[in-house]
Amino acid sequence: MVIIYWLLVIVMLVGVAGAVIPGLPGSSLILAAILVWSFIQNFTGVGWVLGMAIAVLVLSTLIDFLATYWGAKQSGASKWGQIGCFVGLALGFFGLLPALPFGGPLLGMLVGPFLGAVVGEFLYRKDLEFTQRAKLSVKAGIGIVVGTIVGNIIQGILAIATVIIFLVSTWPTVHS
Repeated sequence: MVIIYWLLVIVMLVGVAGAVIPGLPGSSLILAAILVWSFIQNFTGVGWVLGMAIAVLVLSTLIDFLATYWGAKQSGASKWGQIGCFVGLALGFFGLLPALPFGGPLLGMLVGPFLGAVVGEFLYRKDLEFTQRAKLSVKAGIGIVVGTIVGNIIQGILAIATVIIFLVSTWPTVHS
């Protein structure tokens, strides 16, 4: 039982990393590990921890969208910039950015959203002169990426808190 417990804790730690790194499962992985432990324990004494993990998953999803929206709004980005950000994330994740033949998905997930937002915003602002268009596009790209990073940091804090609460709540039953 102790081995299963620690394997699930390792899965949760991978979930903490996933909460911060885009493209990896985060809170959902933590929730899945807590669900497995709850099933093993016949849902005894873990109900509130499971409820909290579900709440954190919902909150993390909401934070992800709100943080990106906040970053876009603060920088004056349009819907085109936001869509470009998500397209850039997908292209970067799958290594499809021509300028990034190295670095793999992690570098692509960092650079892709910025490039996508800049391109999307640049296409949207076609009525402006080139210099002003380029400045607004870069500003929008930076705003969206900063919002995403802030959201990921908040999700990471929530994920760490969930794992700590799980450990504090279940430790006495496992090591008694």
